Amino acid sequence: MKPTITLLMLVLLALTGCMTTREARVDSDYSYRGNFRHYRTYDFMTGTGLTSDTSSLGESVREAIQQRFLAQGYRRVKRRPDMLVNFRLYQGDMKFHGFQQEDLSQWIKRNIEETDDTPREDRQGYEPIRLLLAEGTLLVTLIDVKTNRAVWNGYASGVTVPEGPMGEVVLRRSVRSILDRYRIFTEGFANGNLGGNGASDTEQ
Repeated sequence: MKPTITLLMLVLLALTGCMTTREARVDSDYSYRGNFRHYRTYDFMTGTGLTSDTSSLGESVREAIQQRFLAQGYRRVKRRPDMLVNFRLYQGDMKFHGFQQEDLSQWIKRNIEETDDTPREDRQGYEPIRLLLAEGTLLVTLIDVKTNRAVWNGYASGVTVPEGPMGEVVLRRSVRSILDRYRIFTEGFANGNLGGNGASDTEQ
C-alpha cells in the first residue's frame, strides 16, 4: 500500500473518531419518579432568554409545544398546572450529561414508577452518558410542579436558527422532533374523555 494512501486512511479514521464525540442528535431522558400517568395540565415557565421571548421565535416554540400537547390531551392552565414547561436554546457546542434508558412509553407500561418510599434496593439505577452536542441545542424540560423536580428532558442538537421566517420553521421542526420522544397521552384522552376542549389558556 502506498504511503500516501495509508496516511489518507489514518486521517479518515481520526476524523471518524472525532465525529463520534460531536453528536448531532435528538434524544431524551426522564426521571423514574415522574408521575407521567397523572399529568393532565401544564403551563410555561417565565424567565430569561427564549422562554420570555415574545418575538416570533419564542412564540413559534410555544405554539409548537401547545399544538403537540393538545393532540395528546393536555390542557394549558394558569392555576396549579401539573407540569411547567421550560425551553432554552444553547448556541454552539454543548457538553451534556444524559442517561441511557429504555423508551419512556415502554417504561410506563411496566408500571415501576418510584417514590420516596421505594426501597433503595428496588430503585432503578441511572446509566449516565456524556455527550458533546454540536452546533446549537434546543432543550425542552418538563417539571413536576408538586415535587418541583425536572422529570423529562428532550433535546435536539444541530439547531442553527437563521434570520427571518426560516428560523421559525427550524424551531417548530425541532420541537416536533423532540416531542416525538414524549408520546404520552393523558389518561382521560386515552379513554376518549377530553374533559373540555383541551385548549384552555385562561383557566383560573
